[in-house]
Amino acid sequence: MSVEKPSRYTGGEFNQIVKDHAKMKASFAFCFPDTYEVGMSHVGMRILYHILNKREDTVCERVFAPWLDMEDLMRQKGQPLFSLETQKNVKEFDIVGFTLQYEMSYTNIINMLDLADIPIRSKDRSDSDPIIMAGGPCASNPETLADIMDLFVIGEGEEVTLELIDLYISVKDMSGTKKEFLERASKIEGVYVPVLYNSKTNIKRRIIKDLDSVSYPVDPIVPYINIVHDRISLEIFRGCIRGCRFCQAGYIYRPVREKSPEKLIEQAKHMIASTGYEEMGLVSLSTSDYSRLPSLCDGLLEQTQDKMVNLSVPSLRIDNFSIGLMEKLQKVRKSGLTFAPEAGSQRLRDVINKNITEEDILRSVTMARDGGYNNIKLYFMLGLPTETDEDVIAIADLSKKIIEAFDRKRKVNVTVSTAFFIPKPFTAFQWCAQITREEMARKQKLLKEHITDRKITYNWHEFDTSVVEGIISRGDKKVGEAIIKAWEKGCKFDSWSQCFDMRKWERAFMESGVDVSYYTSREISVDELLPWDHIDIGVKKSFLVSEYEKASMGKTTPNCREKCSNCGIKKYKCGVCVENNKD
Repeated sequence: MSVEKPSRYTGGEFNQIVKDHAKMKASFAFCFPDTYEVGMSHVGMRILYHILNKREDTVCERVFAPWLDMEDLMRQKGQPLFSLETQKNVKEFDIVGFTLQYEMSYTNIINMLDLADIPIRSKDRSDSDPIIMAGGPCASNPETLADIMDLFVIGEGEEVTLELIDLYISVKDMSGTKKEFLERASKIEGVYVPVLYNSKTNIKRRIIKDLDSVSYPVDPIVPYINIVHDRISLEIFRGCIRGCRFCQAGYIYRPVREKSPEKLIEQAKHMIASTGYEEMGLVSLSTSDYSRLPSLCDGLLEQTQDKMVNLSVPSLRIDNFSIGLMEKLQKVRKSGLTFAPEAGSQRLRDVINKNITEEDILRSVTMARDGGYNNIKLYFMLGLPTETDEDVIAIADLSKKIIEAFDRKRKVNVTVSTAFFIPKPFTAFQWCAQITREEMARKQKLLKEHITDRKITYNWHEFDTSVVEGIISRGDKKVGEAIIKAWEKGCKFDSWSQCFDMRKWERAFMESGVDVSYYTSREISVDELLPWDHIDIGVKKSFLVSEYEKASMGKTTPNCREKCSNCGIKKYKCGVCVENNKD
């Protein structure tokens, strides 16, 4: 039996790190619950792989979810899940860490534990089993996996992961137990140990205050096969100043903290030399909000232009897209432009606090036209709070105006993509109802009927996966049991359309006593106790309530550089909160 893309499982790539386990005091298996191509594109994995392997006493190796054909072969042969670097069984590592990037990967986590012959629930594991931990954005609501994980890292992991390794080695040297390790780990800021939870538990999110001071992988692994983001990934800052009310990342990564242009240019130089990539992508939530972007681009182009390395600047804001920036991006190779208006009408853009106007949108499109661009991608959301049919139709109307701005005689391709709004923890819309599957299908059909121009391509997101994502997003331990049941019924790779099976999920929810409408289409009272209320991300709940109320009135909030809105994040005393000696 052969498997598709066997190089997913071989390791041996350029810049990988191989160590002798016998000489190490701690071993860490970094598990990404999706395929190699997806996981190897993740900057967080590259960072933690790098900082852990910089230690002389620790080895970190990569583990990915095997695709269906490989899993079948492994189960037939009795081969447990293994790491790429040394093909060591995952169960033999001291610590197994999962990154929680997307709720629809949770069945893969369970499947990987099972493949590794590790008991799924923490209560069934013994001292001979590895410590199972998780972190990442979805750990903001850890309760759906609280019966599975031994501990969670809340927030950014560079410093706290090293502290956990130090603690593990200390406890191991004293022949301590797993219970002793977890008790001491629970006292580290940013660490949540579910079995030690009590009503007074409050977990404060960890952040890196100075990004220049932490190590960044300037010699990243170069895969043999194409991956999702097959290029140099240069992280330029964390956080977002904007405050879009639906965006979880915009809240949980506050405040904005920038790397200096000097540090970024130095890192870029090393990464170009150590990888041979022909493209460099700038990584952030809103790249054009980097305060010194023109000078950064100038410095980066000095490194990339002569070597014919394309400089890619994704995550552009429509309201600060400029001719100067566009001209800089064209110096090596011209590609398409992507913008995210999110809503078609101004009323709804104000509700979600997008803070862009139709004039901003059309001005940017006109600049793109004059700069010779003819491929424009636009991202919108359906089912946003207060959305009406007029708002849906406004997406089609705005798309037509963009075509007209290009002049009918000119070649232009506009791609409109829609996803469904999903209420996420720690957003101003965490209390909002999610529209039903029937409404999702109706709104999708309505928009499709109004997109009639052949120059506009419409891509849409499947609504069944949005329903399941919505349940898990605001879920609790009861939902966690339903996830296990779904896996027992064969669910895995649920973010892949060819694998997702809604009927299995519906049976899992029914058998677990999970009322779908309770977790999705129910408006939650702001006074209700939420499953994630014991997690402190730094943003005050009262601020989120205020933003929720302002949304209902269509009132906007200025971005963090225009005016501080006292969200609570100033207590970290770093980043945009202290720029220009602000109080």
